[in-house]
This record gives sequence, C-alpha cells and structure tokens, in this order.
Amino acid sequence: MIFALLGDVHGNLPALEAVLAHAQENGAQAIWNVGDFVGYNAFPDEVVSLLRERGAISIQGNYDRKTIKVKKKLEEWKITKTPEKWLAFQWAYDHLSKKNRKYLASLPEDLRFSMLGWHILLVHGSPADPDEYLSPDTPQERFEELASIAHADLVVCGHSHIPFLRQVGETWFINTGSVGRPDDGDPRASYALLKLERGKREVEHHRIPYDIERAVGAIRENGLPEEFADMIIDGKDLDTVKGE
Repeated sequence: MIFALLGDVHGNLPALEAVLAHAQENGAQAIWNVGDFVGYNAFPDEVVSLLRERGAISIQGNYDRKTIKVKKKLEEWKITKTPEKWLAFQWAYDHLSKKNRKYLASLPEDLRFSMLGWHILLVHGSPADPDEYLSPDTPQERFEELASIAHADLVVCGHSHIPFLRQVGETWFINTGSVGRPDDGDPRASYALLKLERGKREVEHHRIPYDIERAVGAIRENGLPEEFADMIIDGKDLDTVKGE
C-alpha cells in the first residue's frame, strides 16, 4: 500500500490541493497528517474540510491546539507573543466553522496503530514532546533516546518544517516537511510517500510546485500581514523574514 505523509499545511489550500493531486497520481491510498492544519495562510476552514473529506488520519499540531484556545489565552498572548503569532491564531479561529473547531479539539496529540505488520507512531514534534523540533541536525544520541521510548517501527513527524529520513536501529523517523509553509528556503510544498509491504518499507520525499500567487493573493485580500506572504514566497520562517 502507498500512504501520503503530510503535515504543517498551515491554512495553505493551494499547496494542499497540489500535494493531494500528486499523491493521487502516484497511487496513494490513504493520508496520514501530523497536524498544524491552520496558521498564517488564508484558508483554515477549507484545509480542515478538505482533509476531513479525504478521510485523512490526523493528529493535532501545536498551532491547532493554540487556535482552539484563543478565547481563553488571547489576552495573555498579546503580552507574551509577537503580534504576528497571536494574530495567526486569532484569525484562524475566527475563520473556522464551529464544526471544524470542534473537530480540531477532538484530535489526539499522537496516534499509534499497526499496518501490514508495522508499528506506526504519528507525532507532531517528537515521541517525547509534541513541541520538540527534530531536524537533520538533531544529534544521533537524541534520536536513539527517542527510538527507545517510541516503541515503533515508523515514527512520522513534522513541526520543524524540514523533511528528512533517519534510521535509528530498527526505527525510521520520517519528517514530512511542510505542505504550506516550508522553512528551508524552498517554497515548494513538501510531503512524502510511504510504500509499505510486509517486511518492506520505502520512503520518498517530494517537493511540489503550486499556485503561490493564489495563496499570496488571498493573504493580501484578507488584510493579513505582508510577512505572511513573504514566508511562503521565500520558503522561510517568520523570524527569518522579519530579520531580513
């Protein structure tokens, strides 16, 4: 079977549509989504609805978690977070339907299941912490620690927005990269295809061009900060864009 591994869509509908089309063309039979449906881009409700319609197996990311807590936390965040960050949470909340807010709130922070004899763990950050960033630069010793607590053959993660594949003993760590807001300087959407058979696994990362102009136009039409547009044009994170 072939599975589309994706995450960190961050409200970018054009990028998600391009990724799902590519996955379908390449025979993907199911979607595993490691969270962060929303934040920064202008299509939060459409992204949640599309992934629900496609039957994606999903978990909650940190932006999803923060967005559904906006009513309780916004005044605090106006003091502790930059204006762009708390605005990203508030805007996403205000533009989600009640049913999609409820859906995001219902999602687990991690998910374990078995498929074709493989033990799978979906996490947003790491097996130890949903907010931990894993990247190609994470020390081998840390991966070994995480493998020892994961108790999984395949750990699918996101959060760092940087795609990679790392084998640690019998455990594979697969970071999907970001569909809607890459941070590695390549603005194309990122996701991975996983081919699973009994006793055999194969992972292939893909970078997919999409209609960036449509995504940027929607950000500007909705009066969102220009930094949000710069992030997806350049494929860089908010701090980098603000510092340039």
